[in-house]
Amino acid sequence: MPFKLPKRQTSGSVVCFSCQKLVSIEQKNCPQCGQANPGLWGYARPLRRLGADFGFIKIVLIGCILLYLITLLFDLPGVQSAGVMRLLMPSSYSLLVFGSTGAVPIFQWGRWWTVLSSGWLHGGLWHLGFNMAWLNYLSPMVARGYGAGRLVSIYTVTTVTSSLLTSSIAQYWITLPRSFSGASFSVGASGGVFGLLGALVIYGQLANQRQVLRQALTLTIISFVLSAFVGRVDHWGHVGGFVGGYLMGLMPGFNPTQPQRLYHLGIAIGALVVTLASLILSPIHALLIG
Repeated sequence: MPFKLPKRQTSGSVVCFSCQKLVSIEQKNCPQCGQANPGLWGYARPLRRLGADFGFIKIVLIGCILLYLITLLFDLPGVQSAGVMRLLMPSSYSLLVFGSTGAVPIFQWGRWWTVLSSGWLHGGLWHLGFNMAWLNYLSPMVARGYGAGRLVSIYTVTTVTSSLLTSSIAQYWITLPRSFSGASFSVGASGGVFGLLGALVIYGQLANQRQVLRQALTLTIISFVLSAFVGRVDHWGHVGGFVGGYLMGLMPGFNPTQPQRLYHLGIAIGALVVTLASLILSPIHALLIG
């Protein structure tokens, strides 16, 4: 079947995407918050049917699963399985080609865009499953607190802060014990996942949502404790993601007590385009340039 755009709403009422108040689809500005195009040119209702995240969770889930399968198929002889927790691991070569990050790719090879591409790659079936389960659980809460546009930005930026911190620690703090060192090579969505946790913590504090704050703090503590007992975990990547998400909630424009605006959706689209570019650039650079 040919792809069809969602049917545009031209009459009736719609929920303003910014303040969540009911407005007429014909109004150019929301009478409650002043947001221009509160009905998103008639597409607010179709987008809302995708969920509070406007379909972002599905994009990440499908993208990560497809890339996982691609990295497996790209180098089938290199696929490894070393016990239940290390089942169906793509080869290091395959992950490097498609954009793993870390001190070596960034500082030695100049593959700086991998700070984004690495967040969509995974080192095994369980690695993928755990991260996608956490993302699926946390994203709706962040979307309700911040809006879909800011959710995308938080996830994207904290993927970057996670990658930068662990890569910088590995490059410049070489005296640390091995279990506390940064990552020479790293993949996984956990940086962005911990970024969502950090964003939820600051949301609970600023918006006085005590239940959200308690839940986010509990999940954060459990996550850090559990990761301490699992081998091959990028602890600095988790810290970088969490701190990045927390600090983003303090930034002008990302304060969760303020409504989402149209420019947040524009930033989100830009973030997705840049991320896609990083995923395309990685294999092109690795295979054609070397």
